Amino acid sequence: MTVALVTGASRGIGAATAKLAAARGFAVGVNYLRDEAAARGVVAEIERAGGRALALRADVAREDDVVRLFAEVDAKLGPLTALVNNAGVCAVQSRVEAMDAKRLAFVFGVNVIGSFLCAREALKRMSTRHGGRGGAIVNLSSGASRLGSPNEFVDYAATKGAIDSFTLGLAREVANEGVRVNAVRAGLVVTDIHASTGEPERPQRIAPTIPMQRAGTPEEIAESIVWLLSPAASYVTGALLDVTGGR
Repeated sequence: MTVALVTGASRGIGAATAKLAAARGFAVGVNYLRDEAAARGVVAEIERAGGRALALRADVAREDDVVRLFAEVDAKLGPLTALVNNAGVCAVQSRVEAMDAKRLAFVFGVNVIGSFLCAREALKRMSTRHGGRGGAIVNLSSGASRLGSPNEFVDYAATKGAIDSFTLGLAREVANEGVRVNAVRAGLVVTDIHASTGEPERPQRIAPTIPMQRAGTPEEIAESIVWLLSPAASYVTGALLDVTGGR
């Protein structure tokens, strides 16, 4: 059985991706940080559908946690073949002039450093350079990397710009080592992350500016992610796939 690790998988896009990956035949590591009950709920849903999954607590911004997380996947699920760098945070809406170093360290720590650390550990297991059998990494980016999110969260947008560059560079670095690296740039999606910005109703406010006139669903983003993990995308690497409703 192929093994996928999805970070930040207790809710939203991560949870939808974990469920879909399990339905497509992956054994899934469901990573979470705080909400153990939600992560176990995702695992229970996967198991009821006949799949295999495991809830795994770790803070992706902490190097020791990441090392332990991947060791747990090795021991409890088997050789890793897919990583979804989904874990991400967004702080309260703010102009840049009001952002302090603590906020920036938090957002960049999870969104950028966490993705680097998880990719590093995945490559140690998947790359043929390290004796692996190959695999795929999908990074979660955002349409914000192109739009900049002025007056709301330029810091979040900047982390996603970093993820775009990271995806392109890493894809080319490991293309001949059996590992494909792509990113999905998600648009406006109805998830709990908007509450953390101080505006839970943001999807409803922004929806009229989208050509399709609506926000997306976590399940729609998950379809693109799992496709990029699959053999159907075997010649796709270094792609930044916009799933944004046209925005």
